[in-house]
Amino acid sequence: MLAEPFVLAGRRLRNRLVHASMSTRMVRGGMVTDEVIRFYANRAKGGAAMIVTEPFGMADEPTQHSPFKTRTWNDDNVDGLRRWADAVEAHDCRLLAQIQHSGRARHDPGRHRGAVGPSALPCDLSWTMPREMTRDEIRRFVEGIAQSSSRLQRCGFSGVEISAGHGHLFHQFLSPRSNIRVDEYGGDWQGRTRFVAEILSAVRKTCGPGFIVGLKLPGDDGLPNGIGPAQAAIVASMLTRSGEADYVCFAQGAHASTLEMHVPDRHGPRLPYRKLIAGLRAAAPGVPLIALGRITDPAEAEAILSSGEAELVGIGRALVADPAWLVKAESGRAHDIRYCLSCNTCWDTIVTHQANIACVNNPRVGKADEVDWWPEKAGSRRRIVVVGGGIAGLEAAWVAAARGHDVLVFSRSAQPGGKARLRSFLPGGEEVSSIYDYQMGAAQRAGVRFEFGVDASLEEILSASPDAVILAAGADMIRPDWVPAEVGEAGLVPDLRDAVAAAVTHRAGGAPQPGTAVIFDMDHSEGTYAAAEFFRGLFERVILVTPRNSLADLCSLVSRQGIERRFSQKGIEAAFLSEPRWGAEVEEGRLACANIHSGRTQWIDDVALITYSTPRASSNGLAPGLRGTGIPVTLVGDCRSPADMLAATAEGHAAGNAA
Repeated sequence: MLAEPFVLAGRRLRNRLVHASMSTRMVRGGMVTDEVIRFYANRAKGGAAMIVTEPFGMADEPTQHSPFKTRTWNDDNVDGLRRWADAVEAHDCRLLAQIQHSGRARHDPGRHRGAVGPSALPCDLSWTMPREMTRDEIRRFVEGIAQSSSRLQRCGFSGVEISAGHGHLFHQFLSPRSNIRVDEYGGDWQGRTRFVAEILSAVRKTCGPGFIVGLKLPGDDGLPNGIGPAQAAIVASMLTRSGEADYVCFAQGAHASTLEMHVPDRHGPRLPYRKLIAGLRAAAPGVPLIALGRITDPAEAEAILSSGEAELVGIGRALVADPAWLVKAESGRAHDIRYCLSCNTCWDTIVTHQANIACVNNPRVGKADEVDWWPEKAGSRRRIVVVGGGIAGLEAAWVAAARGHDVLVFSRSAQPGGKARLRSFLPGGEEVSSIYDYQMGAAQRAGVRFEFGVDASLEEILSASPDAVILAAGADMIRPDWVPAEVGEAGLVPDLRDAVAAAVTHRAGGAPQPGTAVIFDMDHSEGTYAAAEFFRGLFERVILVTPRNSLADLCSLVSRQGIERRFSQKGIEAAFLSEPRWGAEVEEGRLACANIHSGRTQWIDDVALITYSTPRASSNGLAPGLRGTGIPVTLVGDCRSPADMLAATAEGHAAGNAA
């Protein structure tokens, strides 16, 4: 089914795969760039039959003047838009621009003083207070969208998608929670759907029947008095009955405590919205449906299509991880796909770090040779020793070997993956294994040699007569000051990694054991909180103690929302602005925690485990000796500077490609 053609609005799609809209932050100053063209052309080359872009600036009004939204309300971008359409459509792929307006919605820190909305009600997430849009503003916006759509059509775009989900402006008009207007744009379902209906009609009238016009609608925003499945069915029925929409798809969540719903992560079930979407299709009879929501494997897509639940499958993050996802599946190489981890690192890079979209499992996002990439051969063969079998070392090893080098890997662990393998045993960790599974498969294909269970010394490395060495030996958590040296050396207070490793090895299952697990948190990254959830399955009580006034500071907003929700549901506690104080009472199972400002002490009783997650010191001790011999040495991953999995694969990839 996935490979079968489909006709949409009279236009042939070569298969059933649609690239769902995702922001890339590759647009600059509202202008089309070579980067953004290349990113989308790569996904078309990799097999997508239709691509929906990131949101465009469709009207000449202040809230659409974003440097990261492609300007379409005048002719400034015409040449770039034509090049963009030509590059994508040349691969027999239909290119659609997304129409979206954030309205009052904001997920960046602070409040947006220029925000507008259907009513003067605050954003649930940022508490931004919008002003109510006037009738004239609404009419001008509808006219601007129609004119911009016509311009896109002239430039070679195949259509547009009206994005009325995710808690953005059009969703705000649809929802009783955010629209309390008493004019013709509010009051009842007829009024609340009027704005979107007018946009749909204006685009159809201006661009004609051969131009694809899609609707992305809310399926469940998860909010009281919002749009749940029952209300979504009403909205979908009203907006599709005119026959002006060529397809419909359903988004989840809103700019509120439910923002995490729109990018479901690896802590939830696979295909989390499958049942919901299948139930909503009856609300739009005869209108092709695109299924969305954490579809990462070709077999999952096939199952949705073959069951008749949808006509098309929309995928975003999985095509960032591997633009050749479909090409590999169709050629019997599904094992060779670099799978999406559902970690939302891509979302984090564009939203939190405001950088170009990036992916843990794809270090070549947006590069010209990205699709189904395999390294070019080096000019001469060299002997390369890689020290470390984690994901940074494995990435460097397979790439260097694929370039034709003789590569030997020393790994202290008995199995590949390093600390990433340990993470795979924790809640939400299953997909992490796909990183090192791919790397090992590529390494074996390229002829990498491995020596596992070897803590390589300088002499062992030199005995291999390397021409170059790549150090990927990781990093170790530092012992916090409140843990006495003799206690730490005796292993009575292990770091969190050692504590998890021991628990994974000796876990007996069954009911949680009596007592409290205390985790001192000076890390604030996702792995620490996955470990807390893991220990909640082993102990009656888990408490995180942190000197900060919050949790998950290094996690993206959508990941942090999930952590907070699961902690609340599982009863995991936190002591903020606090540090433990070691004393004789620890032997009696009591641990004192003092407020870092007031010194006020609270006691934690029945302590069965004390562990810590702290900043890490790089394990780079071999570097000076190696450099002293004149051998070129490259440090990657935590061995270079402790960071995250994104940095590990990126640096390993760069080192292997430079070898």
